[in-house]
Amino acid sequence: MPSAFQYRPKFKDIRVRPPSEQEDKTAEDVHALKPGERACDHPGCRRAASARAPKSRQMLNEHYWFCQPHAAEYNRNWNFFAGMTEAQVRQHQQDELFTGGRPTWEMKASNASREAAAFAAKFGKGEGYRDPFNMFGADAGGARPPPPEPQGRQLGKIERNALAELDLDQDAESAQIRARYTELVRRLHPDANGGDRAGEGRLQKVIKAYQSLRKAGMV
Repeated sequence: MPSAFQYRPKFKDIRVRPPSEQEDKTAEDVHALKPGERACDHPGCRRAASARAPKSRQMLNEHYWFCQPHAAEYNRNWNFFAGMTEAQVRQHQQDELFTGGRPTWEMKASNASREAAAFAAKFGKGEGYRDPFNMFGADAGGARPPPPEPQGRQLGKIERNALAELDLDQDAESAQIRARYTELVRRLHPDANGGDRAGEGRLQKVIKAYQSLRKAGMV
């Protein structure tokens, strides 16, 4: 075969070069921490920490830092109610339900506080409270004042105008209203005036006023 057509390999030695000693150390340390990362708190773990977990029930603000697999293992084995009795567990759950587990205080001042002393001083002087019957004043135990007199009838504008149309006071009773209405109808009706229709307009106003009073329940 002519030499022009003979196979000549491009590389005479294609073996891979063995890694150097420094490269071997880098390859082995695949979990080497990068700048700014912290190591996992699990003993013997050299991975970077990416999750945190509370140290105990009493130290919820202090945490361990774990890698993801060790954080999952810690959470599976951690029991928040460890060491608590059933009564303590129920009490804790009740506190969480009503107050979110936060401490509470009574919303009142003690008997020795300045607020209590100021209230006692005002109470002794009759200040800071209403005593319409003088039960706590100087005349305590004596005769009570007479009750206030009842106010007059509360009427609306329509009822007041209707009574005025009938020439009646605002305290007129139903019998007075009926008697006054009957009197005005007899006096203003055309049949009572010989067919004179001069009082027909006033008669219509009287009838309308009486109907308004009846609608208001005053008749």
